[in-house]
Amino acid sequence: MLPPLYRHRWMDEDLEAFRDQLHRYVQAEIAPRVADWRKSGYVPRTVWRAMGEMGFLLPEISESYGGAGVNLAYQLVVQDEIAKAELPAATGVHTIAAHYIDAYGTEEQKQRWLPKLVSGELFSGIAMTEPGCGSDLKAIRTRAVRDGDDYVISGAKTFITNGYSGNFLLVVCRTGGEGSKGVSLIGVETADAKGFSAKRLEKIGLHASDTTELAFDDVRTPAASLLGPEQGHGFAQLMGQLPYERLLIAVPAVAAIEQAVELTVAYTQQRKAFGKPLYEQQNTRFKLAECATTAHIARTFVNDCIQRLVDGTLDDTAAYMAKCWCTDQQCKVIDECLQLFGGYGYMMEYPIARLYADARVQRIYGGANEIMKELIARKL
Repeated sequence: MLPPLYRHRWMDEDLEAFRDQLHRYVQAEIAPRVADWRKSGYVPRTVWRAMGEMGFLLPEISESYGGAGVNLAYQLVVQDEIAKAELPAATGVHTIAAHYIDAYGTEEQKQRWLPKLVSGELFSGIAMTEPGCGSDLKAIRTRAVRDGDDYVISGAKTFITNGYSGNFLLVVCRTGGEGSKGVSLIGVETADAKGFSAKRLEKIGLHASDTTELAFDDVRTPAASLLGPEQGHGFAQLMGQLPYERLLIAVPAVAAIEQAVELTVAYTQQRKAFGKPLYEQQNTRFKLAECATTAHIARTFVNDCIQRLVDGTLDDTAAYMAKCWCTDQQCKVIDECLQLFGGYGYMMEYPIARLYADARVQRIYGGANEIMKELIARKL
């Protein structure tokens, strides 16, 4: 049971029952296998298919397309519970792709793709970043040329989550001239796509998540795979879901902060130094008091953002703040906690070390925190 200060109106009985069922499933079916997935470098697609069959993958999608039709708080609870199991947020990318289709796709596209995304038959990524441009989406060079009933896609992408383990991509392409008006989103089912290749990249952390470099060598996909009714709306589509997407990063950040504090309290209470538990050292208690306070503030802030998201009142700036501040605090708190583990904190067998390695990218992807600060400053 959550403390009263943590409770918000969005935490109703139905959602709490969903969380309890999901927690038990994740701890029984997913958490024990994460170590193996870290070694292999990806999570098998069958895992997501099983989650889809349980109704945990995209519960927020309408019943018309196979989901449960619940509010977005349910997906954020999914992200919270998955983060607690040390599983990278591959499903976060999956839900973003699904929401692009739900918001901007034609009815035929929704009927074709959404039920398979809900069930996990299709598992998705978003091919956005390119070797020559990071946050500057207006500068992308991957091109899609109309050829009869197909688009032919040529170019390269990098740092793409689920590019190897997934089998469906929304590819950010240039279908027109320079700048944002020449950008479109095109769906590609990659399993049998000729000219498509994916190479897994080695990373500092997130070892259970495949991050890939993609090549599109004249890859053909039906013209009906252009997201929406016409070309040139890709940039606006990418910008249209930003508040929700930022929370998909902020929520796991808070879960990691809380987990780090919990692990460190337990460790310092049983680890002795100078004849007594570390926890009895004043410096240790003060550091943990600071970290616990940050965890409380972060959870309260994010819960308020979720409430506003459910109410339809969450503004872009608050979402940027949540992504930026929570991920900054994630890195800071985990670093402080790792220090209290001493040399053991640097050993990957200890969860705190894995939390430390996984945290760093949170300040980079989903819009670098420097970009978040620039966007916040524009509204001051």
